[in-house]
Amino acid sequence: MVQLISRWGKEIDPGNILQEYPRPNLVRDSYFNLNGKWECRINESETADFYDETIIVPFSPESMLSGVGKIVMPHQRLHYRKKFTLPEGFKKSRVLLHFGAVDQECSVFVNGIRVGGHKGGYLPFHFDITDSLRQGENVLTLSVTDRTEQSPHARGKQKLQKKGKYASLFYTPQSGIWKTVWMESVEKAYIEDVRITPLYDDSSVRFEITVLNACKTSGAETSGGKASGGETSGTVLLAVLDRGVEIGQAEITVRQEKEIKQVISQEIKLDGFKPWTPDTPHLYDVIIRYGEDEVRSYFGMRKLSTGRDGKGILRFFLNNKPYFFNGILDQGYWPESLMTAPSDEALVYDIIKLKEMGYNTIRKHVKIEAERFYYHCDRLGMMVWQDMPNGGGEYNMVFVTHLPNASDRFARGVSDRHYGIFKRKDGEGRRQYYTDLKNMVSTLYNYPSIAVWVPFNEGWGQFDAAKATKEVREIDSGRLINEACGWFDQGGGDMYSIHNYRHKLKVKPQQDRVVALTEYGGYAYPVEEHLSCKKEFGYQHYHSTEELTQNYKRLWEEEIYPNLQYGLCSAIYTQTSDIEEEINGVLTYDREIVKLDEDQVKEMNDKLYGMFDSLV
Repeated sequence: MVQLISRWGKEIDPGNILQEYPRPNLVRDSYFNLNGKWECRINESETADFYDETIIVPFSPESMLSGVGKIVMPHQRLHYRKKFTLPEGFKKSRVLLHFGAVDQECSVFVNGIRVGGHKGGYLPFHFDITDSLRQGENVLTLSVTDRTEQSPHARGKQKLQKKGKYASLFYTPQSGIWKTVWMESVEKAYIEDVRITPLYDDSSVRFEITVLNACKTSGAETSGGKASGGETSGTVLLAVLDRGVEIGQAEITVRQEKEIKQVISQEIKLDGFKPWTPDTPHLYDVIIRYGEDEVRSYFGMRKLSTGRDGKGILRFFLNNKPYFFNGILDQGYWPESLMTAPSDEALVYDIIKLKEMGYNTIRKHVKIEAERFYYHCDRLGMMVWQDMPNGGGEYNMVFVTHLPNASDRFARGVSDRHYGIFKRKDGEGRRQYYTDLKNMVSTLYNYPSIAVWVPFNEGWGQFDAAKATKEVREIDSGRLINEACGWFDQGGGDMYSIHNYRHKLKVKPQQDRVVALTEYGGYAYPVEEHLSCKKEFGYQHYHSTEELTQNYKRLWEEEIYPNLQYGLCSAIYTQTSDIEEEINGVLTYDREIVKLDEDQVKEMNDKLYGMFDSLV
């Protein structure tokens, strides 16, 4: 494999790695970033007697930017060590240690004391480490295992052993820390979480605020107020601002038993609000205070639904108007750093480039991105379809790929209750899937750009999809669901999902779900000097920007435009960038070359929106 490097990877400063605040929807001034140089060791033991390598966190050891460049095998352990001293004046009452993501299972120790463990490679978690800290220098250590496809847990596109015709669809595996590690300090009584729901039709917004009181002494005065009768009391002050001007506020009294969380709910009216859309991504700021604790957040006023157009055809709706999701499948990989973007600017580049070309949607494919990605989509104006990363056993690619590609009837005629053929026999793996699914929806709930949840893709570890849809609806009833993306349709969710790479597309309106082309295209163009592998995979091959653009345009004129009148309401092209052997990107893997003619693509996208508006 040839090691490509993006322009951002070339500018990496090991002493200044991804310093941006990693949780944009709940910001606290207290912030201590631990990214940068750590020690590490890969062995087959549960402990590390010594550390023999330096690793740049949060880049996985398999990546070039980590400085290690080794694959952690299923029988091995990856050990980390970081020595740190808290900044002067940092500690308030409690100190929380946050990990953006660690793939796949880990145990965490502070000064030799185990503070907790975590299972699942894509989601954030944190521990209260206050009681393990000491004055001066502290030592943070992790022990990590990652079995990739030898485990039933979520792994997305990672694969240790690639074989068969569709092996190129999977990429280099990675292990360990791959999102920002950081700390914050909080008072004994503090705001633990905020859930924000726009109530578009009511011209209001609902806040559900979780406050936590860690005070253990009954009758003691706390930062939230003064105890009385075994309870603490305090006030939550809530303010909504538009460009710095306060437009709504509330004051809520909190009474709670000691050491118990409490969720308080409050609605605020926003008469004459400005709607959020990709064209007008208007965001409102939020300030919440509880005692001495203060957090900042934001939200956008938008509504997602389905409804019938003037001809009675079922369509997606945004803010009570028919809407066409026109976008790109996005794997979120980088040649020098795999699933971790080399910088915040790199994350932004992909979003802006796709937006400049006229797309309004990114389908984040079987990966949960760093939260700053969703923040940038919120502020720049880009819809997101969010996949749940796939897991399960080793897939039978004939069953999940060859046969569904050959026959749509087969793809929609198989029940996903057959755990064996879908490689979901492992009961613990199925239970972990629901833990991860619920946490994904809860973690990303506040980001207005997220429009669609995708529990399963193409039968990869699919099981009981109807149950998954029900679970998601219970947590989030305000977004759309693509229950089983592509095939093995179980009849649920909001869309009749189609993946089409081989046949001429011809759709017809469905009675109960919106027709959605959720993957198509995949046209390959190998750009010399920008290829990382000798093997090349794509569904059609072309050899110049002119030839690729001409055939992309032909595809739209023959299959996308004509099907708008028959209910087509989304088109998700494969894909943002080349990745290793898979060279069907709009961009090269290093993001140096845009392979399609940008002006022509923008004209085609504008034409699509005009045609759609005239039909609905």
